[in-house]
Amino acid sequence: MKLKQLEGLLGDLQQFSNPKAELEQYPTGPHIASRILFTAENSFGDVSNKVVADLGCGCGTLGAAAALLGAEQVIGIDIDSQSLEIASQNAEDLELDINFIQSDIKNLGWRGQIVDTVVMNPPFGTRTKGADMDFLFVALKIASQAVYSLHKTSTRDHIKRAALRDFNASSAEVLCELRFDVPQLYKFHKKKEVDIAVDLWRFVPKDNQGKEGKDT
Repeated sequence: MKLKQLEGLLGDLQQFSNPKAELEQYPTGPHIASRILFTAENSFGDVSNKVVADLGCGCGTLGAAAALLGAEQVIGIDIDSQSLEIASQNAEDLELDINFIQSDIKNLGWRGQIVDTVVMNPPFGTRTKGADMDFLFVALKIASQAVYSLHKTSTRDHIKRAALRDFNASSAEVLCELRFDVPQLYKFHKKKEVDIAVDLWRFVPKDNQGKEGKDT
């Protein structure tokens, strides 16, 4: 599937109707979502025929992109039931088979590296301090192959240090810097739209050393 085709399909998905500020629910737009998954697949072979989890999946855009690019199984996890209803409808509209689980990431209770790849756009931790790190901690526990995640560029040094020192990552690489458009969704937003500099990271869990790149 070509990048433009993927972006076009994702552009038709429903997004949050009543976003919750405390969960930092910002939609992952089709432009960014398509590029995250397209890079994961075409540069590293981390999507097709893999088990992919979308942590904090929201309306399911990243998971849908993974399914469209040929993931063997996609699991979307979110704490919010309303988001999961939208995500489920989006998957149905695209005729995609995606499993959804309602759970707080911290209460997931999965043991070991039971998925190949994690993709996520976690909360930036501006409303609940450390929320971004909670997601990264869990992702690096459950992924065997790679974790793709968006984090504010201003936290780059902190993210790298924590991932390598505390969170079981053997490598932590910024693949690119993106502009994440945050529309005026909440009353505390002063401007109609703000774009935030974010990094697209690829983390490799420690137990996956020597398994980089596409399978041969």
